[in-house]
Amino acid sequence: MVKSRYLFKFYYIGKPKYFGSQRQKKLLTIEKCLLNALITRSYIREVDTSGFEVASRTDRFVSARGAYFSSNIEKKPILMEINSALPKDIGIWALARVPTDFSSRYNANLRHYVYLVSPSLSNLENSNTFNFELMKKACTYLEGSHDFTNFSKNDNEHVKNIRDMQIAKISCKNGLLMFQFKSKGFLRQQIRRIVKKLLELGKGDIDYDAFLELFDASKPCSYQPADPRGLILWDITYNDTIEIKEDKKSKERMLLYFFRKEMNSSFQHQLFRMLHHNNLS
Repeated sequence: MVKSRYLFKFYYIGKPKYFGSQRQKKLLTIEKCLLNALITRSYIREVDTSGFEVASRTDRFVSARGAYFSSNIEKKPILMEINSALPKDIGIWALARVPTDFSSRYNANLRHYVYLVSPSLSNLENSNTFNFELMKKACTYLEGSHDFTNFSKNDNEHVKNIRDMQIAKISCKNGLLMFQFKSKGFLRQQIRRIVKKLLELGKGDIDYDAFLELFDASKPCSYQPADPRGLILWDITYNDTIEIKEDKKSKERMLLYFFRKEMNSSFQHQLFRMLHHNNLS
């Protein structure tokens, strides 16, 4: 039987029970749930021969609205059939048939991440001790091609740390401080480390010259990244030849889940409000 290859768009919420998105032995992860659902509903037989590949990997507690994976499957996909084997906090809501050699990871043109900061910090925007304009200036500097060694978890000496940041911006929405970053690819923990230093800059913990020094890879700098709970993989884009088709029932399933969770209070309320309404402006 000739298998077809599909690209699937999915969401997930980075709950504590998930140990990140990437498969790990004896641990529950987002990938493991997806693969179990595909096997349970007879879309793939064995993982090793399925060509399963995710476009981006995220750490524990990170969420996604527009993540992607590609896989060779045994039959025409019915998304609600697959979703019926998934927990409510994970769901596939769009798809596209792609060439057999298509890579969801390497054929991606742009990755869009959003980072939300809790109200207790965003209120600093109105404080005399919080330099919002300086953070905007730093975001402008982040755009373009830079060596982001000091903004990443450098655990692989063979990784090229030069990245081209197409968009880096900050705004305040619904009582939250919101960062947006767009690039073809990101280094491990890159966004969370950038956010950490931007917040330090805004609060006056470091000055602008110290921020600029971080771009000098010859001067290593070690520090903890920002909390992963604020990070959302918002979307990934591919070239125009890939026709992503939303599945009405599956999208309704996703939005209903976001709406119900939106009724929660505080930061979680705002997070699910953003996910539900898909409005970043």
